[in-house]
Amino acid sequence: MRTHENLRAWQYSMDLVEAIYKETASYPNDERFGLINQLRRAAVSVPSNIAEGGARGSDAEFIRFLYIARGSLSEMQTQLKIANRLGFAPLNKTTAELIENTFAQLGGLINSLKARKEQ
Repeated sequence: MRTHENLRAWQYSMDLVEAIYKETASYPNDERFGLINQLRRAAVSVPSNIAEGGARGSDAEFIRFLYIARGSLSEMQTQLKIANRLGFAPLNKTTAELIENTFAQLGGLINSLKARKEQ
């Protein structure tokens, strides 16, 4: 097992990918190349960036990829609010909690890596 697979941030983000795929399955078919695609790409981006950053070999690069993952989380959160405003789906509390938990885990990991870098 790769080291990134032990990280809670990666584990939460993998759960989030599943949740987003399930949630977007009920969106209108004409959104297949719109919000569905955007949400799924943003969701997949999170664990992918955690994994890629972890494999880069330096804390500085890992931190950079963790910030990219956080950006994808914010993008996804905005897209879910857009979908809600357009009436595609109500805001899903479980998905929102996964986003918040993943964001918090990423923040903790970033802070930990920064502190280690400063030592």
